[in-house]
Amino acid sequence: MPNPILPLWEYIPDGEPRLFGDRVYLYGSHDRVGCHQFCDYKLKVWSAPVSDLNNWHCHGTSFQTRPTRNHPADTPHTDHELYAPDCVEKDGKYYLYTYIVGSKGCVSVSDKPEGPFKFLSTYQYAPEDAGDDGIYNDVGVLVDEDGRVYCFYGFEGSFMNELDGKDMVTVLPGSLKKHVINDDPNLCIEERFYEASSPRKINGLYYVIYSPRKGSRLAYATSEHPTGPYTYRGYIIDNGVDYPAGNNHGSLCKIGDQWYVFYHRMTNNSIMSRRACVEKVEILPDGTIPPVEMTSLGFEEALNPYKITPGEIACVLKGGCYITEKDAFTRVITEIRHGSVMGYKYFDFGQDYGSSYMTLALKVKGCGMNSILHVHINAEDGPEIGTAEIGPGDQVYKINCNNITGRHALYFTTEVTVQGWTRGYFENRPLFELENFAFFK
Repeated sequence: MPNPILPLWEYIPDGEPRLFGDRVYLYGSHDRVGCHQFCDYKLKVWSAPVSDLNNWHCHGTSFQTRPTRNHPADTPHTDHELYAPDCVEKDGKYYLYTYIVGSKGCVSVSDKPEGPFKFLSTYQYAPEDAGDDGIYNDVGVLVDEDGRVYCFYGFEGSFMNELDGKDMVTVLPGSLKKHVINDDPNLCIEERFYEASSPRKINGLYYVIYSPRKGSRLAYATSEHPTGPYTYRGYIIDNGVDYPAGNNHGSLCKIGDQWYVFYHRMTNNSIMSRRACVEKVEILPDGTIPPVEMTSLGFEEALNPYKITPGEIACVLKGGCYITEKDAFTRVITEIRHGSVMGYKYFDFGQDYGSSYMTLALKVKGCGMNSILHVHINAEDGPEIGTAEIGPGDQVYKINCNNITGRHALYFTTEVTVQGWTRGYFENRPLFELENFAFFK
């Protein structure tokens, strides 16, 4: 499954991946299409078998703060939006930790990792033992090998508490730690903590993945001890590199022998319409994680250029273009203008079977303009393998391209055909919308 990894109509940001048994579960917020606010009044759980990471299954609503026609509200104390949950297993039970806007966060429990989850309690604490005004913003939970339980949380300040492992809701007196991740204003914005705490223990080292003040990144800090102090080590991924940026929130999960970072990126020209993505990462012996680029791959080793590629899996969008939802089953790249760039990483074109050229079929919806589409490999200014004149209407274009082999990134760049004194006017007009494309020989 390429990025985004869930079906076209699903918006799951703030992903916390967890491996329970032989399935990977993704817990996250739920964005609403076309909404001017983050998140929803319900949470959903998706999962996939470890043996088939391209086969994600929706388990439906797992927890909700407002009633629906067939289910009452799960929270007795609030009906506000649900943000950024996490789920852990302890003694055969699954505990869902939920941040609720403007309300005390809560813990719910289920016998199954997919839920549904039943409200257990709000956090139980003395006022002096809770940071973040007791809201527990974007809480992430770590159950250590000795059975002790730690929660990390905070907005514009990083906090940590130890929870009572017997009930999973009581904050142990005196356990509050402040500034767990350094938020010293003298530090650069790439390091300073902002939100989105997610703890992990990897090879005996404790990690907290978080969103720094440079909010399009996922950074990480490590410590020899669960309570810190944690030291900034770098960033893992930046969803704003050559792409419409927004906040980022995610974490790490080892599936088989491979580590992945789960994160989200934006659609609909909004910071609210966020979709789940994943990239392979490597954790080095010294505990560092080299930064990875955004790709279109998801769980794929390479994209197949001879299958239909949806335009909306682009991982590079520059020059004002963006992905938008037309309906529950259709997404296009829209607002493509003079100088726009659309990139896909990476295709495997296979071996050379003696063809001198291949054909690119491209389906577009016209915007009443004539333009030129350039097809490049490796980079937006890399070798050009073909061009096409795009007309004003809806059409499927067949472009003769130079035959290429092997693994390459693919880029489309655009320009208007108008010359003279009116060119500047037409350079600011939408040219066409890209639906999908495929190569064949």
